[in-house]
Amino acid sequence: MENSEELKLLGFWVSPTVARVEWALGLKGIKDYVHVEEDVIYNKSPLLLELNPVHKKVPVLVHKGKPIAESDVIVKYIDETWKNYPLLPQDPYEKARILSFAKFGDKLFDDAFTAMWSQGEEKEKVVKSTIEEFEKIEEEIKGRKFFGGESIGYLDIALGWISYWLPLWEEVGSINIFDPIKFPGIASWVENFLSQPVINEKLPPKDRAVEYFQERRAFITSVIYV
Repeated sequence: MENSEELKLLGFWVSPTVARVEWALGLKGIKDYVHVEEDVIYNKSPLLLELNPVHKKVPVLVHKGKPIAESDVIVKYIDETWKNYPLLPQDPYEKARILSFAKFGDKLFDDAFTAMWSQGEEKEKVVKSTIEEFEKIEEEIKGRKFFGGESIGYLDIALGWISYWLPLWEEVGSINIFDPIKFPGIASWVENFLSQPVINEKLPPKDRAVEYFQERRAFITSVIYV
C-alpha cells in the first residue's frame, strides 16, 4: 500500500477521465492517496499549472514527486507500477490491439460530447456517426462479461464513461445514441460494470452532474452559436 504522501491525484469531481484513474487505483487496491480537487473551469491552481503546463488539465497523478498527465498514460503507468490485478494483457499483440481500440474510444468520447451541445444539421450528423461507432463497440464486447474477459481491464476503464456519463449527455442534449435493444452486448456490459463497488463508488451524484453539463452546454453554445 502506498503512503498517501507519495501518491497524489489532481482531479475534478465530474470528470470521466479522472474517474478512469480512480478506478485503476481502486482495482489495484490503492486507496491511501491524496485527492486534490481542482476548479478546472474557473480557477486552475498554480499547482496544476506547474505539474501539467502543456495541457493544463486533470487528471494529474503525482507519484513520489513525479507528475504523470493524461488519463490513458496514467492508467498504463499504474498498471506497470503495481503488478497485482493486471489491466493489460502480457501478449504484445493483444496489448497493442487494446491500446489502439482505446484510442478509438477517445474519438467516440469526443463525438458523444459534441453531440450533447451541437445543434441542427451538425447534431444530426454527429449523432448518426456516433451510433455507427457504437456498432464497433458492440462487436468487441459481444459474448463477453467485460472487455477484459471475466474481469475489468484497461479497455473497460477507457470506455467506462459510456456506462454513466453518456446517459447524462443524452439527457442534457436531448439525444438518443445508446439503444439497449440495438446494442444488447453493451447494455449487459453496462450492468456488469456499474455493479462493481470499485466502479460505482467513484461516480458523481447524478442530479449535480446533470446540472453541471447543462451549464457547460449553455456556455459552449453561447460561444459557438452566436
